[in-house]
Amino acid sequence: MEETISLKELFRTLKKRLSLIIIITAIATATSGIVSYFLLTPIYQSSTQILVNQSKDEQQVYNAGEVQTNLQLINTYNVIIKSPAILDKVIEKEKLDMTAGTLNGQVTVASEQNSQVVNITVQNEDPNKAADIANSIATTFQEEISNIMNVDNVSILTQAQVGENTSPVKPQPVLNMAIALVVGAMIGVGIAFLLEYLDNTIKTEQDIENQLGLPVLGAITTINMEDDIKEQPTSSTLRTRGESVGS
Repeated sequence: MEETISLKELFRTLKKRLSLIIIITAIATATSGIVSYFLLTPIYQSSTQILVNQSKDEQQVYNAGEVQTNLQLINTYNVIIKSPAILDKVIEKEKLDMTAGTLNGQVTVASEQNSQVVNITVQNEDPNKAADIANSIATTFQEEISNIMNVDNVSILTQAQVGENTSPVKPQPVLNMAIALVVGAMIGVGIAFLLEYLDNTIKTEQDIENQLGLPVLGAITTINMEDDIKEQPTSSTLRTRGESVGS
């Protein structure tokens, strides 16, 4: 016999395990908030922009093919910027206590779409250090690229600066708590349905019909003898009532 699950049964299961779902969701959200606010280290971000081009003589006419070639070389420039040839010199200049591999993980290099502008973004626990590293990478690349490739026209468009009210880019406690809220609710609902699936005990007349396929002919109600005894008047009470009536 095929078992069918109606929406009414689903809602009944959710209502039955609602407290469990709320507890799991609250625990997940609170844990995410505590970790985001008190355990994770704030990370700040700073960016600079450079323009990479090949030098031109004053008499040289604008060449669209050359611009296209420069665009194709942008990916090469991005790799060079994050290479030890540049990062090692930055570490030496800024006296950083880290390896080139560690610094590489803090640096993101990306080019604007269909342009020769390269964005250099650095993330660090110190906002001032993040700006200093970004500017140092740009100037070091400007100094070293002529020795690496036939490029001698690197312009720094914008320098990385630290604002007055700099806020960390991560962690984002509100976003983390929102994600934890959704995930916690999903886990709570999943556990609720799992417990309901594993619970094969018979508690109601409807369970008998669903599990055994037999009609219910009658039911025996639960009788609480203690409450009935308390409600019945004692012999002393009856005697008192009789005396009061006789008098």
